[in-house]
Amino acid sequence: MQNRRNWLKATSSGVALGLVGGIVGGAKAKASPLVPIAQAGKPPVEEDYYKISAFEPPAGVVLEAGAIDFPEENRLVVSTRRGEIWSVANPYAKDPAKDSKWTRFAHGLHEVLGLAHKDGWVYAVQRGELTRMKDTNGDGKADVFETVNMDWEINGDYHEYAFGSKFDKEGNLWIVLCLTGSFGSDCKYRGWCVRVNTEGKMIPTTSGIRSPGGIGFNGSGDVFYTDNQGPWNGTCSMKHLVPGSFQGHPDGNKWYDQAPESIVMGKKPESPKSGSRMMVEAARIPELVPPAVYFPYNKMGQSSSGLDYDRSEGKFGPFAGQMFVNDQTHSTLMRVVLEKVNGRYQGACIPFKKGFGSGNVPVMITEKGSAFVGGTNRGWGSRGPKNFAFERLDWTGKVPFEIHEIHAKADGFELTFTHPVDPKTAADVKSYQASTFCYIYQASYGSPEVDHTKAKVISATVSPDGKSVRLVIDKLIPGHIHELHADGVRSTEGLPILHPEAWYTLNYLPKE
Repeated sequence: MQNRRNWLKATSSGVALGLVGGIVGGAKAKASPLVPIAQAGKPPVEEDYYKISAFEPPAGVVLEAGAIDFPEENRLVVSTRRGEIWSVANPYAKDPAKDSKWTRFAHGLHEVLGLAHKDGWVYAVQRGELTRMKDTNGDGKADVFETVNMDWEINGDYHEYAFGSKFDKEGNLWIVLCLTGSFGSDCKYRGWCVRVNTEGKMIPTTSGIRSPGGIGFNGSGDVFYTDNQGPWNGTCSMKHLVPGSFQGHPDGNKWYDQAPESIVMGKKPESPKSGSRMMVEAARIPELVPPAVYFPYNKMGQSSSGLDYDRSEGKFGPFAGQMFVNDQTHSTLMRVVLEKVNGRYQGACIPFKKGFGSGNVPVMITEKGSAFVGGTNRGWGSRGPKNFAFERLDWTGKVPFEIHEIHAKADGFELTFTHPVDPKTAADVKSYQASTFCYIYQASYGSPEVDHTKAKVISATVSPDGKSVRLVIDKLIPGHIHELHADGVRSTEGLPILHPEAWYTLNYLPKE
């Protein structure tokens, strides 16, 4: 009750807000005045901090978005499942439903799931090829189309998606190719990631992909993609695309003889043993790169999709540089915190924003600090009730009380926060709960959570500035997802953590 009274007192006096200038880990923005973030004694909610604004496409347009790009500062392009690309002027308008202008830039394409731009060209990853197009007469419509590369194959199966990235630092586009029917590789390079270089040449890059939902970069320029639950994937996950690596699904390995060692790929990896565990097989198969982050099924979503990182340097809130991942089924945007241990990425997923209009697929976070999200409920359904949606997510300028980062330690975890914590609640081990589990690495579809353990928080030490807490846990288990709850922690103003739960994929245990 005392914490509840503290929170009510803080809210009524207006100090529960926090300042924009108090961002952790991002560039400082202009401070806003102290204003109450909730009314009538209610605790704060997501909408106090991030607002969704919906676009309104032209009448009759079925905008099941597949990809988003900004060829110009104040003009975006968005592709559709039905093979169109629309140009949207004034996308940052206060009311995008009324004040954005739509022009059909191209049509007659085949399910564009990747958009990028360079030198006046818009590049589109279609199901069967990489195409570039240009508007040469200034009427807003593409009038020149060129095939850049079409060296991967399709056989007509509905599930043979091809998701494309933006350009990397060397000028390559990365493309992840779904298996046929999401189960097998019935034609060349299905289940692979390939790159198309500046000369238009396709470079086979990694094997082992099952059913991707998106591909993108982190702030360092490393490439990640999301893969979905199914054979050899116990749950959805985000994986680091290391050239020459094996990502876990063995069916596409039949094409290794088409990927010469002199280019990227080494020898064909040994097949994993069905019924094992991911880190057991990773120790046995050197080419196997374990998922950087697992998204526990149902707890964090069911169909992971588009991903991007926050490049806005604080204009999108206190999470500058962190990654954000969509989930199509739950219509959510999740937050991902990464670090490297033993030379491999691993980290945590944390809930961020729910309530989008349809099933989220692509996301793009701009330097101006807006996240653009497109969605469809076609095929799998979604919590978002609309058949399709195109929306913009903006920060209100108010900093939520959140777990900012999670770092693995040899004997526990260090949690940082967006606001100073109340030292009493944050130092109380009863404010936390921890448990672990993993998934079966198997040829069968998906996996239940298995090998559960109950972890005990032995101590919680608050830093002098109140921005971090060092948790010592009795037994960390490499290869397990560690589920953490911090429901009892309060800020110095008495606020509860907006999203007090997180799941850390502990592939490797740090030495310190």
